[in-house]
Parts: sequence; structure tokens; C-alpha cells
Amino acid sequence: MKHRRVVITGLGLVTSLGESVEEVWESLCSGRSGIKPVTRFDFSDFPVRFGGECTDFDVTRYDVDTKEARRLDRFAQFALAASISAIKDSGIDFKSEDPYRCGVLIGSGIGGIETLEEQCGVLNARGVTRVSPFTVPRLMANAASGNVSIQFGLKGPNTAVVTACATGSNAIGDAARLIDNNLAEIMIAGGSEAALCRVGMASFIAARALSTRNDAPEQASRPWDKDRDGFVMGEGAGIVVLEEYEHARQRGARIYAELVGYGMSADANHITAPCADGEGAAMAMRLALQDAGVNPDQVNYINAHGTSTTLGDVAETKAVKRTFGEHARKLKISSTKSQLGHLLGASGGVEAIFTALAVHKNLIPPTINLENPDDECDLDYTPKTPRELPVHYAMSNSFGFGGHNASLLFKKC
Repeated sequence: MKHRRVVITGLGLVTSLGESVEEVWESLCSGRSGIKPVTRFDFSDFPVRFGGECTDFDVTRYDVDTKEARRLDRFAQFALAASISAIKDSGIDFKSEDPYRCGVLIGSGIGGIETLEEQCGVLNARGVTRVSPFTVPRLMANAASGNVSIQFGLKGPNTAVVTACATGSNAIGDAARLIDNNLAEIMIAGGSEAALCRVGMASFIAARALSTRNDAPEQASRPWDKDRDGFVMGEGAGIVVLEEYEHARQRGARIYAELVGYGMSADANHITAPCADGEGAAMAMRLALQDAGVNPDQVNYINAHGTSTTLGDVAETKAVKRTFGEHARKLKISSTKSQLGHLLGASGGVEAIFTALAVHKNLIPPTINLENPDDECDLDYTPKTPRELPVHYAMSNSFGFGGHNASLLFKKC
């Protein structure tokens, strides 16, 4: 079957560095951190009290009715806001499109955990009759896709992905395949997460996964650095508009990048720890290259998973070396988690946007806080300052609890 080309024509973000794509990109490239003490919840009794919080977010600024907003968990609000921004950016008018050829595929690693926490409190304090009837529609992981579909009247494929921290990348890759297989012309795809609440934070604290640098939160996320002590939780959403190439060309759309490769694999190793040798992650990258028909030495940049964890950073470094061989030392690599923290199920969507922008703008965002590289992390991680260079092919990696690995490969169109 002849492949249908898939391109990105719209971008939408909600992050701790802002909600305008240009504003966030400028902040990334200037080395600004979005990590700060959390204000929405009282974490004074917690050993970790900071994260990548979206402090100024208000979904009603996106012309969402206040009553309707109350029926959405924060993660679905993020997804709806980012989708509205992406669709506006794309210039698509869905009134002139066949609704059965337009779909949504937005995932979340955890879903409405804030709603679950809130309603468990109501149940315990006030009894079963006081629990909200909107509890399940708010907390279910597919609420983001469902509400975006309703908002725009999109009647084509409508589904969700839940693969922990690989969710956003899997959602974009799966959505692209729906277009490739002629099941849709346009897909709204990405990830959203809002787990920066007491139960969410406490769960990762109990797992001893988080950095405890309360005295210097902006320096806490430090991928590949010897002094890293865990990841930093973030929240937000990253949504893209994917479109069949000829459809986009005929309407004169701006194209940020073409999605040419998608690979996924499983570590089948441990529910939370990656394969120490990086083989599972390497397989996802190899499959993305194979899918695109691209040689390893054609790739210029990798937006790494780069979480700032002891095991993960070393495993990903080994995976890159296994995949790219000697070319690994010529690659430019960076982790934008150094500035936003780890957005869990939203990270793949947000980082796909940054990877597409690197291709579009020929600019590599930096990794901040990389002062003293780990001896086992010896590649070019673009420390501190951005790099200007032609970017013809760029990869975005996402790896999640459960052993899920996903890689996306983008090409200048």
C-alpha cells in the first residue's frame, strides 16, 4: 500500500513556562527554568515541595464556559486548551471538513487523579450521597479525547493511549498511522497530565523517584549530571494537528515538520526500571529509522527522554550508542525536561512539539543544569546554550513505567 505522508500543521502547549508556543520556545532557548515551589496545594509537610506547575492557567480564557470547565478535571482542561491553540495555529476550519475524516487521539498517563483525590475526600468526610456524579467522566483517561471531539464536532477516530511516560509519543505515532492507513485526513493528537497534587506527589516520593532540592528547585532537574538526584514532576499538555500532506498543501497550510518514522517496543524487564543496557529503547529508535527508511547518520538531533534519574539517563545514553554507533558522538542531544520537569504522559506531546520546532527553526534547545557530566553519560547533550545548525531529521524519545518505549522521527518538509 502506498504510504500517505503525515505533517504537523498546528501546535498547542500548556506548560510551566507559559502557554504560547513562541513564548515557551524563547524561554527554552534562553535557558529559563519553569520549576518553582508549588502553590495550588499545601506541600509543607512533604519532603518535596516544588515542580513544574502551570500557575497562571485558566481554561476559561480559551472561551470555555465556566460551568463546562467545572465538569473537567485539570488534565482534560489542559488538553482542551492546548487543542484549541493547536487548531487555531493550524488555520483549519472544521466547518468545511468532513467530520468523519477528522479525529482525536489524546492520552494521559494517569488521568484525573486530582478528581479521584478530591472525591475520595468527599466520600470519607461527607458520605456516598455527596460524591459528584461527574466523578467518572472527569477522571477517566479518555476524557481529554472525548471532550476535544465534542468541542469541535469531530466524528472520526476518537481514542486514547495510556502508556505512562510514553503516552504522548504513542498517541502521536498511532494517530499518524490512522492517517497513513486512510482512516482520517486530520488528527488532533498528544498528551496531557495534571498529577501535581498531594496523592500524585506522595506516590512518587514514596518510590524515591523525585529530586529533593527544595532550596534550589530551578536547579533540581539536571539530566546526565553526576549530582542528579531524581526527576521533577511537571504538568501540562502538548497537542499537535497532524494532517495528510496533500490535504495540508492544498489549503496552503504552514508545515512545521513531516512525521516520517515511528517505533515502539517493550523492555519486558521491570515495571519501573529500564533495561540497564538500553536494548528496548534502542529497538524503538531503530524501528523509527526503519519505518522512515533513514540511515542513522542522517539524524541531526535527539530530544531525549532525559529524566534526570540515575538509571534512566545512563540507559538512554547506552541506547543511543547502540542505535547510532559512531554517529552517536556527532549527534546533538538535549533534554527539555531540565527546564519543565517531567510531564509524565504529556511529556511526549510537549517534546514532539520542541523537536518539530528544532527542525523548523534549525535551532537546538539546550540542556540546563549540566555542570558535571556523569562518566557514563559522555555524548553531546547541548549544555547550557542552544545551537544553530541545519536540522534535517530529528528524533523524540519517550520511555515509560511498564517498559514502554516510543520514538518519533521528524523530517524537514
